[in-house]
Amino acid sequence: MRSNLKPAVISAVVVAILTGLLLGVRLDQQGTTLGLVGAGPDVYWKIAAAAAFLFFFNLFRDQLGALWKGLPGLPKAPAKLTSLGDKPALRRLFWCFMIAAAILWPFLSNRGGTDLGTLVLIYVMLGLGLNIVVGLAGLLDLGYVGFYAVGAYGYALMAMYFDVGFWTGLVIAGCLAALFGFLLGFPVLRLRGDYLAIVTLGFGEIIRILLNNMTWLTNGPNGIGGIPKPTLFGLEFSRRASEGMQSFHEFVGISYNSEHRVIFLYLLALLLVLITLFVINRLLRMPIGRAWEALREDEIACRALGINPTAVKLGAFTIGASFAGFAGCFFAARQGFISPESFTFIESAIILAIVVLGGMGSQIGVILAAIIMTILPEMAREFDEYRMLLFGLMMVLMMIWRPQGLLPMSRPHMELRT
Repeated sequence: MRSNLKPAVISAVVVAILTGLLLGVRLDQQGTTLGLVGAGPDVYWKIAAAAAFLFFFNLFRDQLGALWKGLPGLPKAPAKLTSLGDKPALRRLFWCFMIAAAILWPFLSNRGGTDLGTLVLIYVMLGLGLNIVVGLAGLLDLGYVGFYAVGAYGYALMAMYFDVGFWTGLVIAGCLAALFGFLLGFPVLRLRGDYLAIVTLGFGEIIRILLNNMTWLTNGPNGIGGIPKPTLFGLEFSRRASEGMQSFHEFVGISYNSEHRVIFLYLLALLLVLITLFVINRLLRMPIGRAWEALREDEIACRALGINPTAVKLGAFTIGASFAGFAGCFFAARQGFISPESFTFIESAIILAIVVLGGMGSQIGVILAAIIMTILPEMAREFDEYRMLLFGLMMVLMMIWRPQGLLPMSRPHMELRT
């Protein structure tokens, strides 16, 4: 216990300082002295409680560790049940069930549930794209939101200056984001680990600052509004169609309902996610997919096998960025308004947390993590000011309890039975 006393005191002091800064406590000069301002007694009690908890936790962590090891483990799934997941027929049946449930969701829930489902699908698409770079190729990317912004602003600017529709803009946004990913790949070819993370983080911030300052093109912090909504074979989901167009409810012969547009946007997002899953699954069975995993495991061995790491890294950045461009285009069309504030670093942190929480390289894990990371903040809106603290706590607990993620990627293996 004596050996833990010094780390416990240091951790308590650090937590007290950081918690105070997060809650608005600051030093202010009052005459010739310095005093604490910006918070009341209730905030000080919260700071003291957090510091005391960390102090006693670190002081008695050895005893708590021994107690934790003495607790019975979680029940394991029966061997017969786990072996069912290895059967292709059952795996296909599971995915069919999931797709059917996703299609029926907007018809069984209310408008709020459908909107939330659309937001989940956007984060699923972003998580799957970043999963190529981080989970499969092993390249730590902290500026993924930059490609997201490129796709959104690419479509918005094309629609504003050249009157481009959604479907054409979707292709342009994906190609534009892929081009930026390809260009970013060149400076980071020789970087890895923390250095790669710093450069990609700088890329994301550069994109956001440029969008903020290039007011002659992007309208700066005021953002871009009036972005055209997606159409279905030329049919608009509005009460009155624009000139030369026809509305959906008039074509079908039903009364106008604003929920039709919400359901259409949800189904469109679901279609984009399914296309993303299909493309990634096909890539994983191709040589480039094997090369991504080889690069992640050992770059030196990858070179020894005759694989060109330059082409593999550029392919990962380019393909991963293209899916962010698709998601950005759909986000801009869904919102109808975008600004640089929608593409801050916190978005990159959330997407990276989805990949890590779900399991590096695992697609079903990314989907599950995106659902958790999107729905939990909506269910706990009263704790909105502690959102980042909750995210950090969740990640720390995951690193302790299940560092490989909720549903880690299963790799083919062989076992010798004696």
